[in-house]
Amino acid sequence: AASVPSYALSLISGPLETDKFKSVSRKRVAQSGDFLSADPSGWADLMPGDSFHGWTRVAIPPDKPLDPVSQWKLDKKHGTILCEGDRGHEWLRYDRELANFLLHVEWRFERHEELKGYNSGVFVRNDATGRVWFQAQVGDIVYIFGQTLIHGELSPIIKAPAPDVNPLHPIGEWNTYEIRCEGPNVTLWANDKLAGKSKAAEALKGYWGLEAEGFRIEFRNIKLKIIP
Repeated sequence: AASVPSYALSLISGPLETDKFKSVSRKRVAQSGDFLSADPSGWADLMPGDSFHGWTRVAIPPDKPLDPVSQWKLDKKHGTILCEGDRGHEWLRYDRELANFLLHVEWRFERHEELKGYNSGVFVRNDATGRVWFQAQVGDIVYIFGQTLIHGELSPIIKAPAPDVNPLHPIGEWNTYEIRCEGPNVTLWANDKLAGKSKAAEALKGYWGLEAEGFRIEFRNIKLKIIP
């Protein structure tokens, strides 16, 4: 539609649901990874139902036109979000701005012998356009990097070093990310192992989302818990 900016194509068909957040627990949570298994109460299931109601495609960079055909699909049989990875660089934004929370996301690439450099990501603390962004790298290795505000100016985030021992399972197998955003701190666990820490002193709230960057990837079991 003409009223939609060139960087974003909304997949919303109506008002964004908020009911799923009403019963989210505010109690103190563990400081380690494996949050969902340690305390399965109070989590909101963010997996789309019959449509991408409440999600928006946003171009990377945001001034680049989006492909009018979406590369995001729902695989109801397997309970996954499928990104074909064939319609350009973009992210799928969940359209609720969040401050402090825990996010659980599971992901798996489609493996091909001839492919290398598998690439995607899970974003948190983004602004609506994605000019401010934090990314948990999804691929062969894991780390956090991005671009945030420092004294009001956009500044690159120094890439947090990858763990000494790579916690990721081989390409083609499922991996689990859990991300904790609390105050200025952003902490990532991969398959229950601490995988990176970073800070967003001037980006204390924002949007989270999934990245499309040229590879076929699935996401499943996406859950969120609001924390104080």
